[in-house]
Amino acid sequence: MAFLLTASLAVGITANTAHADGKAAVFEFELQHGELVPGVPSKKEAEDKRRAMVTERLRAHLANSGFDLVNTEPFAEKAAAANLQACGNCADDFARELGADYAFTGVVYKVSELVLSMSVLVHEAATSRPVTSATVDLRGNTDESWQRAIDYLYRNVLSARLEKLKK
Repeated sequence: MAFLLTASLAVGITANTAHADGKAAVFEFELQHGELVPGVPSKKEAEDKRRAMVTERLRAHLANSGFDLVNTEPFAEKAAAANLQACGNCADDFARELGADYAFTGVVYKVSELVLSMSVLVHEAATSRPVTSATVDLRGNTDESWQRAIDYLYRNVLSARLEKLKK
């Protein structure tokens, strides 16, 4: 299954490594999509499981590379109620309150059952300054395509850029 068309970086690394100590708050991925089509069954339950799966995979990648993860559970309800991509840097505020240096947010944009894209955005919690972001297009709304997308984003795009943040 060909799921990957492009990978692109929206913003390059801008963080000063003198300020980085590698504490990361990784918030649960969000899903943004158009209106449901009448007569087409919802896949919300499966997509909620996929969002949790890619969030945990990103956390595992970061932990395995040496980042210290902070527990985001105290803000899980607030984060779920907010649109982290458009809430005026609320994820950065949450991360700062949790003692993290970086806020990681992710979103999957669902155009259709066939066409989706996945983005990961990283900000400095203290300043809300963008550190980096990466986006990949995927084909197919399946567990496998979502897993491959997050693994590709981390392995081929984020890992090298985030290495500069660790002490």
